[in-house]
Amino acid sequence: MNGAESLVETLAASGIEVCFANPGTSEMHFVVALDKSPIRPVLCLFEGVATGAADGYGRMTGKPAASLLHLGPGFANGIANLHNARRAATPIVNIVGDHASWHNRYDAPLMSDILGICRPVSHWLHSTASARTAASDAARAVAAARAFPGQIATLILPADSAWDESEGPAPVVPATKAAPVSDAAVDRAARALSNGKKTMLLLRGSVLLRDGLQAAGRIVAKSGARMAHDYFAARVSRGAGLPPIERIPYFAEDIVESFKGLEQLILVGASPPVTFFAYPGKPSWVTPEGCEIITLSHPHEDGVAALNAVAEAIGAPKASAVARLERSDLPQGELTSLAMGQIIARLLPEGAIISEEAATCGGGLTKFLPSSAPHDILYITGGAIGQALPVATGAAIAAPGRKTVTVSGDGGAMYTLQSLWTQAREKLDVITVICANRSYAVLNIELMRVGARNAGPKALSMLDIGHPDLDWVALARGMGVEAERAQDCAQFARVFEDAMKRKGPRLIEAVL
Repeated sequence: MNGAESLVETLAASGIEVCFANPGTSEMHFVVALDKSPIRPVLCLFEGVATGAADGYGRMTGKPAASLLHLGPGFANGIANLHNARRAATPIVNIVGDHASWHNRYDAPLMSDILGICRPVSHWLHSTASARTAASDAARAVAAARAFPGQIATLILPADSAWDESEGPAPVVPATKAAPVSDAAVDRAARALSNGKKTMLLLRGSVLLRDGLQAAGRIVAKSGARMAHDYFAARVSRGAGLPPIERIPYFAEDIVESFKGLEQLILVGASPPVTFFAYPGKPSWVTPEGCEIITLSHPHEDGVAALNAVAEAIGAPKASAVARLERSDLPQGELTSLAMGQIIARLLPEGAIISEEAATCGGGLTKFLPSSAPHDILYITGGAIGQALPVATGAAIAAPGRKTVTVSGDGGAMYTLQSLWTQAREKLDVITVICANRSYAVLNIELMRVGARNAGPKALSMLDIGHPDLDWVALARGMGVEAERAQDCAQFARVFEDAMKRKGPRLIEAVL
């Protein structure tokens, strides 16, 4: 048994079921080892698709997938979506092939500072010294990735550590579970919720799934507090039958307005909100002056148990108000972002997964989805665009019995459009809606907000992605995905409703 075989066998024993891969020469022994393994290999044509798909898989399962990447440049191609995954606290195990240890002295073209490239987005980072330690290193990598609430673990595998003889697979290493919240933190939050002050619960992480929302909803029902999640939450369960939750706005002045009068902010796995960018004359810190910040749970702690403990401490009811299903009539006429969101919400099936990176076209989704059928929504967490398509790819593999819907701006989708090919190859049930406004529209807004005045034709051309217009129908069909263009509400509703009834990958270019 060589090092790669011992490593792959250990990954499988440790619970790795899927490997999103873009391999090269240095990873050939790993690729062959997959033949004897129960691990499902999924080929991605760009490393940013592989890392984004691993993110989507981890968000939906709570356990890591592996990515297989080729040396420092290959890892660098996947960094943007690993940045998002790190912000999402998604468990991922990256296996990064490297030159044979004795080859590095020759400074071959692909030689790089591989540790330096991997470090910024890796919570745990190690380079295997020999085939004898490859398996035990893999076991430690999986344990590091599974440490609550989830981490990025990166294992560099030199080619000789893959092809040399090993000592066989290694035993599974147990992962660190969520830490309990102290009684003092529960008591402090319970007292704050009973003092009559205007209070908000700010939630992040696993508390945004059903159990956490129900516990928080009980607290809201008793105390009158508000509950919210930040704009860049990794995964939120919502819709009819679940307690409604606010989403913190994107722009600074909107956050300030939303927080006006707030006297207490209770953090549950979250940090106090700050603005996404700095703006001249506007605050970056948006919590009102004098508002007390109280931490109920840190990200590594069991926030769901903490919320339930607080609910019991304040005598909260066993149930709370929940969102009701609203089935409005379908809009007619011009297809706008508001109408698009209304149609999606009206036709969305129960249990759907939404990967959302709609940017300026997301207003309708924000307005109408909270009262649609129950679903999970996956937001862009770190702000690195190009997340929506690959995250949907991984989510669809994680939950094959659920309809997955991607809603992405056309600019962001161009970063990782290779995701469509993987969706076609794997026959994934993913419906991709491209918001085709032919523009980096958010940058046109930001141009004014940052005070960059007197933009001329050269500057404005940098924010326009028309001339020529992208043909998303042709792009999708070229990668094996059925596609149609919708230019009004009736067309969009017809195609989207049909897509909800049939399985398999499909793309709708929504011209807005």
